[in-house]
Amino acid sequence: MLGNRVEDEMRRIEEQEIRLDSYLEKLINLTWKLEHLERMRPEALIEINFNLLKKEILDMEKYIVELKTKLKGNNTHVDNLYSEVKNISMIVGQLETMDKNNVLKAQREMDIIKKKLMDCEKNLKAIKTPVNIPFGSCAHHGLARIGKPNILQLNWKGTGYKSGAWGKDSAWNTTRKLMYWVAPLNAEGRILESVRVYPMLYDMQMYRNPLDIPLAIFTKNKWNYTIAGQGSGMVVHNYHLYYNCYNSRDMCRINLSNFVSQRKTLPNAVFNNRYSYAGVGYQDLDYASDENGLWVLYTTEENAGKIVIGKLNVATLNVDNSWPTTQYKSEVSNAFMICGVLYATRSISPKQEEVFYTFDTKTGKDARISIIFDKIADKVQSFSYNPNDRKLYMYSDGYLVSYDTAMKP
Repeated sequence: MLGNRVEDEMRRIEEQEIRLDSYLEKLINLTWKLEHLERMRPEALIEINFNLLKKEILDMEKYIVELKTKLKGNNTHVDNLYSEVKNISMIVGQLETMDKNNVLKAQREMDIIKKKLMDCEKNLKAIKTPVNIPFGSCAHHGLARIGKPNILQLNWKGTGYKSGAWGKDSAWNTTRKLMYWVAPLNAEGRILESVRVYPMLYDMQMYRNPLDIPLAIFTKNKWNYTIAGQGSGMVVHNYHLYYNCYNSRDMCRINLSNFVSQRKTLPNAVFNNRYSYAGVGYQDLDYASDENGLWVLYTTEENAGKIVIGKLNVATLNVDNSWPTTQYKSEVSNAFMICGVLYATRSISPKQEEVFYTFDTKTGKDARISIIFDKIADKVQSFSYNPNDRKLYMYSDGYLVSYDTAMKP
């Protein structure tokens, strides 16, 4: 009985951390949008009602105080965000002192921002994870819907690095639930030269305390790509980065603690941009993690460019089992796994994506579905699922975007 109570308490603490993470993302998103407003030229600001804006900031301060009360104690992340909101208040004060003739039209822009915040709030409430489906459980009937995109920021290299991937440690029940990683490809969109790791969300947002791990080394006036990667199909699982070794059909992984790397050939896998996703180059091997472990999505000559799902043994780096599907990979924007089920997406417009195909490795059956969701840019360079928070992490034209998900009970 005591052991059960301890386990229940630990589970409640973990879920509290994940809920706090969602609050932090929401507040940081507000900061990002107001910083965008600050960068606008004075003549572009349109009819700001500063009293209403200051009231909105005051409400956000109250929200943070309530959050601290719910957490029953001091929390460094919440304290830092409280300071950020204070800084926003100071910025608004500076905007208010600007020439009134230059800020006559700001209300329209602020209405747009407030509408987006309201949509975000409604979306979070609408897709709240049911309490009867705990994280890590597959006692549900699959993906029900995907929430609105939550834009965190650009990757640290800037807009020129449009391809790459990012996220958190995706191994179920990992001990590193707070860490984040970002891995942009080079400007040409092919080579993975380095990966950056942050201890927690606030560090990533502030570009502080990064750990940079080089995969390409410049020696004797030339680049050594022995442990470099290619394509945006990488994922972090149990603090190891898994990726497609450069210019090969080999699977690579590197330990992010001691930087020891390993590689193994994936038999019969095509590579070097033979059957990449639609509109995205060199994503021949795409890793995916879910409640059941680690997977690799690829194609073979035998399966004629259709997706093959491989179950990866992390102890041996071998594919122990594989499932050929009927879906051509070149018709798919990207794909991810949830509870052993493949979900494939396709673009239906520059601003919307659709989950349209599934394959269940348990039954060996595929199906056509339609789950439409918004995106911030046309191209989806990577899209991965994390079972620890049931979020999807998208890298889109250099932007780091996350989505909440809901499952069918």
